Order: sequence, then C-alpha cells, then structure tokens
Amino acid sequence: MSVRKALTFAFLDRYASLVIGIGASMVLARLLTPADVAVFSIATVLLGFLATVRDLGAGQYLVREKELDSERIRAVWTVQLGLGIVLACVVALAGTPVAAIYGEPRMRDIMLVLALGYLINPFGSLTHAWLTRELRYEAIAFTHFSSAVVGAAVSIALAWQGHGPMSLALGALASGVINAVLLLFLRPGFFPWLPGLRDVKRVISFGGALTSANLLWTLAQGAPELLLGKLQSLTSAGLYSRANGLVAMFQRLVTDVVNGVALSWFAQEARQSGDFSQSFVKATGYVTAVGWTFCLAIAFLAHPIILVLFGQQWIDAIDLARVLAAGMAFGVPVTLCFAALVAAGAVTRILKATAASTVVILVLAVPGAWFGLVYMGWANVLASAFAAVLFMRITQEEVGFQWTDLRASLLRSALVALGAALAPAAVFVAFGARPEELVLPLAMGTVGSVAGFLGAVFLCRHPIREELMLLWGKVHALRGA
Repeated sequence: MSVRKALTFAFLDRYASLVIGIGASMVLARLLTPADVAVFSIATVLLGFLATVRDLGAGQYLVREKELDSERIRAVWTVQLGLGIVLACVVALAGTPVAAIYGEPRMRDIMLVLALGYLINPFGSLTHAWLTRELRYEAIAFTHFSSAVVGAAVSIALAWQGHGPMSLALGALASGVINAVLLLFLRPGFFPWLPGLRDVKRVISFGGALTSANLLWTLAQGAPELLLGKLQSLTSAGLYSRANGLVAMFQRLVTDVVNGVALSWFAQEARQSGDFSQSFVKATGYVTAVGWTFCLAIAFLAHPIILVLFGQQWIDAIDLARVLAAGMAFGVPVTLCFAALVAAGAVTRILKATAASTVVILVLAVPGAWFGLVYMGWANVLASAFAAVLFMRITQEEVGFQWTDLRASLLRSALVALGAALAPAAVFVAFGARPEELVLPLAMGTVGSVAGFLGAVFLCRHPIREELMLLWGKVHALRGA
C-alpha cells in the first residue's frame, strides 16, 4: 500500500474513532461528575507510566528492523507477552496503595479492571506492529473502529445505570478485548506461537532507550493532573483533564495517525537511500498548517466548543483550554521529530532530550499546581517552548534538513493558519469571549475557518494544495463514472 493510501485509511480510522469518542464524551459528561472523571483520569495517568513499557519498544523494533526472520519475531512476541503478564500483576497489586494515597476506594477496583487490559493486550500487539510495517492500515482501521464502538457503548450503558467511574474502566476493557480478538484473526499464518529467547537482547537493546524516553515523557504529561489532584482538588484535576483533552484532540486527530505512518515511511526511505530530510520538511509543513489552524480555533472558540460538547459544569475549563492551545502551538512543528529520530536510529538522543524536557516541565508544574489551573496552563506553555527548540535542533543534526527549507515551509503554514483564523477571530469580536448564544458562533466560526483554510492554501500555494487537487480529481472522476 502506498503512503498516501495508508494515510487515507489511517485518517478515516481516526476520524471515525473521534466521532465515536466525542459522542461518548458528550453523553458521559452529562452522566458523570468532574470528580467521577478525575477518579478514572488519575488512575489512567498513573497507569500511563506503565503503558510506555508495555512492549519495551518491541513493536517499533519490528516496524524498523530491515531483516526479519522467525527468531526475531519470536523475540518480539516474548518481550510483549512477558511484559503483559508482569504489568498486569503490578497494576493489580498497586490498586490498594493508590486508593489509600488519594483517599478514593473506587480506584482499587478500577485498577483491577484495567490490569486485565494489560494481560489481554499482547495478543493483538504483535499483529498490529506487523500491519503497521506492511502499511495495512485498512485492517488497523477496522479493528480500531469496532473496538471503539463496543467500548463507548459499554461505558455509556454502565454510566446510565449509575456505575460512575467504573463504567469508564469496563468500557476500556471491552474495547481492548474486541481489539485483541480481531487482531488474532488477522495474525499472519507464518507467525510462530512459541516464544524465543535468542534475539531478545537485540530487541531490548533497541527499545530500552526508547522506552525510557517514553516513560519520562508520560511522567511529564501526567504531572499536571497528579499535582493538581494533590495540591488543589480532584475537581481541578478533572477540569484540567477536560481542557487538555480538548486541546489534545489534535494529537488524536492528526499526530498519532501521521506519526504511525511517518515512522514506516521514514524508516523505509532511510533503508533505501539513507536520506529522508525532504520528506520530513514536507510532512512537517502539512502538520503545522493543520495544527496551527486548530490551535487558533480553540483560542477563539473555546467557550462555545466546551459548553456544546460537555455542558455548563465544565465552564471553568474554558480559559485553561485557551492557554493550553498556546502551548500546543509550540509543539506542533516538532510533531514528527520523534518518528524521524527513531527512523534515524537516534534513540539515545531522544532519551537525553526527553530527560531535559521532563525536568523543565516538572520544575514549572509544581508552582503552577500550587497557584491554580491557569498558572498550570502557562507553565505548560513555557515547557512546550523549551521542548520544541530542543527537539527541533537535534532532529536537524540527525536528519540533516536545511533550516532555510524548514523556515519557508513553516511560513506558508503560518499564513494558512492566519487565513483560517479570520472567521473565528471575527466571531470572537462580534459575540464576545463568553457569548450566551452557542450554536450560531460555533457554526459560523467553524465553517468560516474551513473556508479560510482552503482559500489560504490556494493563495499561498501551500503543498496541501496538491493533495486537495488530487482528491478533487478523484471525486470528479467518480461523479463522471
């Protein structure tokens, strides 16, 4: 499958999952309280630290490795299965002390349910890595969509019956079960079932530094909610979780999708020619045009978006969402740096840069949590700026792109984002920062932003124009047929 087709299916997968997620969030936000959400959110943040070592980079090793044989596949399976069993035990045992620390007994049962997810995950993760390597994103999209539907349905049904945060945990477990079962059906027939030890050291050598970096980054990303939950209140942590979740939609909508395909793409070019610098610059131009547009839309339309999606009880998350959008604007240009550095084999530099960024985030997050939500948001902005500069510098050194090429690409993206922001800015001025009317300004801002984006893409001759013209040609051909 070509990179363009892979991206098409990957985006279809993410958009479908996003629609399901938004719909479920809208319902659950009215069935659960901020404190309920915070209980589950803090538990998942804590477990996020373990999720980073779920397969010790074995899946990414399988994607990147040039020559695969049965022994290396056995080694990947050994690492994934072994860690799944160990982590399930760790999560189950950690439930009681975590519940005691936060004074919330429900966390114990939630973590027991989530522990089952770690036990089930390895039975699908090996196949998922293989499908990613082969750019089989149509199969990945099918499994993700099916598991998302089941997970959302289970969570909503249980929340409706009054099961509180446990409904979220059981929904996540149901989603994981469906995902693993479907991937087992897609598992290649030549994949061995017996684990093997011969090449385990090779797999762990690659994944050790990468996993350490992921662990540090998860700590950095989870620190705000954990600190707010302890220094402020569970409600504050829930508000931060909701605001950050809104801003993180870009990650779910674009970053995760593009990074998965980009790693395969960059690694393939690195194996074939040893140079993927132009591909990195071009892809970064695409991501920044969309990402900066999203950031500005959140900044101007946060009030109607949050109230329409989540309801009046989340009104205190509005100003925080605007600040977090500013922080995300710094992170957008480095969206593909991780995939590029992994493809270049620079996992040690990833670890060092992540360690430095984590220290900065933690140093800024403590006083931010002490003073309150908005201060925590501004701490996030400063930390994001530092991390962006650091990662872009080391990516340039490893990948070898030209700064002049990148600046030209980013300038076009900035002009596109500004063009797309004209309508949301006009809505903000006309209706005010917190309008009583919600649907009309949101509709006007959204439609105007899309129109402004398309117009700016063509006026600035942004590379996205080529993709839009190609898409239009295919649509026209279908209509003609």
